[in-house]
Amino acid sequence: MFTFTNFFPASTIEEAYNELVKNKKNVILGGTSYLRMGNMNYNTAVDISNVEDIDKIIEKEDSFEIGAMVSFRQLETDKALHKYFPVISNAVYDIVGVQLRNNARIGATVFTKHGFSDLITALLCLDTYVVLYKGGTIKLEDFLNEKTPRKDILVKVIIKKENLKTSFQCVRKSKADYSVLNMAVSKNEKGEVRISVGARPSKARLAHKSMECLSQDFYDKSVFETIKEEIKYDSNMRGTKEYRELLSAALLAKALKEVE
Repeated sequence: MFTFTNFFPASTIEEAYNELVKNKKNVILGGTSYLRMGNMNYNTAVDISNVEDIDKIIEKEDSFEIGAMVSFRQLETDKALHKYFPVISNAVYDIVGVQLRNNARIGATVFTKHGFSDLITALLCLDTYVVLYKGGTIKLEDFLNEKTPRKDILVKVIIKKENLKTSFQCVRKSKADYSVLNMAVSKNEKGEVRISVGARPSKARLAHKSMECLSQDFYDKSVFETIKEEIKYDSNMRGTKEYRELLSAALLAKALKEVE
């Protein structure tokens, strides 16, 4: 549960940003699905739900632009997006239920870099960029690797169009639970492979050594040891470090078979 002292309904991103930076305890409100998981008291809650055009998925000639207020349900059901990138709908369609997917927003999920996020893992295996109001356009991998949190607003996510074969894999203890481990793999027409691993339980990251290995030889079996060694896994209530290491090889095998 979270509480706030003041409420500010912004009509533009500029208004929202100006209010956000007035106090370090001001916060942006989107769907608020994950804000409720904590127990925090904020000064001013800045509502961006009425800002125009940030709740749409726009297909362009070379990319998709996904506004910050686009819900998981929109990502799941958008036919044009699914045609190019089925990995996105495959990553979100099994998250809890339709009610939550109607409420959860892409902007909040990506900006807060949730380690348990299935969606971030799927986006990371694509050519994905985030657009920040003050920070400009940044490659998703670079944004995730930043150590210092930004006082900024994520306006939209951009995914460059590519002809890809993709796969999303995860293991959960129950259908409505968070993933014990998740993985997304993409392969382009040149045979280049991207592998992202998340819920380890830290935030998602690309497995560069494994990617290089498979891009040189897609059938190189040594990759199953490489993926266990190059990615750092830890233990939490959902699984041990050793269990996640074993899962990573198993999920990679399933994903590679799917994109072959």
